[in-house]
Amino acid sequence: MIKRIKQLLYFPIAYYFRFWAKIQLSLWKPKTIVVTGSSGKTTLLHLIESQIGEKAKYSHRANSSYGIPFDILGLEREYLIPNEWIFLFLLAPLKAFKKTPKEKFYVVEADCDRPEEGKFLASFLKPEITLWISSSLTHSINFDYLVKNQSFGSVEEAIAYEFGYFLKYTKKLAIINGDSSFIKKQLTRTNAPILPISQISLKSHKTYENRTEFDIEHKKYSINFIAPKGIFYAIQMTKLLLKTLNLPFDMTFKNLTLPPGRSSIFKGIKNTTIIDSTYNATPDGVRSILEMFNNYPAKNKWVVLGDMIELGDEEKEEHEKLAEFINSMDLSRIILIGPRVSKYMYPKILKRVQDDTRIFQMPKDGLDYILKNINGGETILFKGARFLEGIIEHLLLNKNDAEKLVRREKAWQNRRKAWGL
Repeated sequence: MIKRIKQLLYFPIAYYFRFWAKIQLSLWKPKTIVVTGSSGKTTLLHLIESQIGEKAKYSHRANSSYGIPFDILGLEREYLIPNEWIFLFLLAPLKAFKKTPKEKFYVVEADCDRPEEGKFLASFLKPEITLWISSSLTHSINFDYLVKNQSFGSVEEAIAYEFGYFLKYTKKLAIINGDSSFIKKQLTRTNAPILPISQISLKSHKTYENRTEFDIEHKKYSINFIAPKGIFYAIQMTKLLLKTLNLPFDMTFKNLTLPPGRSSIFKGIKNTTIIDSTYNATPDGVRSILEMFNNYPAKNKWVVLGDMIELGDEEKEEHEKLAEFINSMDLSRIILIGPRVSKYMYPKILKRVQDDTRIFQMPKDGLDYILKNINGGETILFKGARFLEGIIEHLLLNKNDAEKLVRREKAWQNRRKAWGL
């Protein structure tokens, strides 16, 4: 009942904050650049930031119907508790008339985690330029009913249509993933020029211990982070954007920093190496990280996988697909944590692989197993839901590195403690 009430009030309340944010946006008048897609958009935003720097304001940690108006107004939920909403409602009208930012560009990450959100945000932001990096299953549980009532033939089509609103409201240019059939079907909805990015220009991709090298159109790009192959699209989109804005492009991305949970590397206890990719877990995103890890230069590889959540009717199929890929990987140990990976993935894992696979319902049990069984020298990848960042926290050699993990707010810390982490 409470969940249903929250769903009914989601957009009416969001419109309240959007109203005041629109006033601030009209006073500011920035050139708005929207970065959107099912996955990869945060990394793309940070690639852009490493190039444009202080010329733009960026919507860090804000990509929703609430987050973006909050970002424009300068509001923030610090403690994630209900009482905060009273102050947010009262502050919004005052913040609408605050001093506008000095930056002339607003680079904003925008998500579509439910029907109508793309329309809500696109009609509000009306971007000059849109960069659409991907379209795949994400928050698909919210779109299942659109397939059941025959509005769309598949959940993927429904999700792509929602993202397509950003094309509809784009004024000057859309830079898109030209290899996505779902994105290409939405191109008729815009009158703006289209610049597609295709993987045909990627000649090679190599993962090293602490960096990734791309050969794109016979030019070498080296990023000082490990990154999946799909980051190629983000690199090319950034390059085209800089060219459009008549700004210089730095092929070394020397100013690049990434937020927590995007394949961050940490030193762990017993000389282990920890790769933290716990930020999110969409099917395409998990697959791309596993492909990257498969090519990562390490001998004793462990993978700790949590559930992929909010997949709705696609939950079983997507977990089973992932199991098939795991069967092809060279792994010393597989640890599955959560009801979905245990129910759907484990039975599909081949017997020869099952011998090195362990399943747990609770993250605390997974942590206890890891602590008892690591001998030293293992490289351990963490990906998925189920508070895996709480496991990582107990494996860090330098405990201060915990501040570099995802979900550090007090509310999240309390939830992890309730789960024994």
